[in-house]
Amino acid sequence: MENLIEIKNVYKTYYMGEVPTHALNGVSLNIKKGEIVVILGASGGGKTTLLNCISGLDNVTSGDIFYDGENISKYSDRKITKFRKDNLGFIFQTYNLLEHLNVYENVLVGEKLSKSKIDINKIIDTVGLRKHVKKYMHELSGGEQQRVSIARALAKNPKVMFCDEPTGALDEKTGKIVLQSLVSANEKLGTTMIIVTHNPGIALIGDRIIKMNSGKVVEEIINKKRIKPKDIPWG
Repeated sequence: MENLIEIKNVYKTYYMGEVPTHALNGVSLNIKKGEIVVILGASGGGKTTLLNCISGLDNVTSGDIFYDGENISKYSDRKITKFRKDNLGFIFQTYNLLEHLNVYENVLVGEKLSKSKIDINKIIDTVGLRKHVKKYMHELSGGEQQRVSIARALAKNPKVMFCDEPTGALDEKTGKIVLQSLVSANEKLGTTMIIVTHNPGIALIGDRIIKMNSGKVVEEIINKKRIKPKDIPWG
């Protein structure tokens, strides 16, 4: 697989007075098209900061981030906003769904943001929501709502999906169902996935595991055989 994203010597620095704190401390990393990359580490290790910088939600202090050879770290605010809209999808712990719309309509909101049309019904089937398609958000469990948010993000047909602790608010059974939705999207749609988690069990669903501590990549593990979400140890 060829590289989709190249991260080169990236720093994100904050100052307390004149004292610098490096939330990211010289991170270099490549991400290939179509793989699942899991960024693993304890709270404060820099994993969410890295996700925010790779996705253009936050600016780097120094260093470069390339997508298909284009240096997005040099983009203007307007250009990076358009880049995110056209190319990236996001999943967070909070679902940010529209309560007055049903499942299908919420997913359709994502499709309206896409440059290229995608089959909404295929997306709904991929995340296992066919029987809930006409339900409203108050009729769904937390895990079902999270799968709606995944479907909405996938409906944009993003090149990359960024997932920040996507199961953080869910119990084990529900969390594994949500993870299976992400794996299914990767397998059926070819979506590149970048998942941030503190749970080492979740890391086993990835093709590569990037361990972070104190703003640095401390270990990179190639996972030769991905484990199915239903079989991972939890917690």
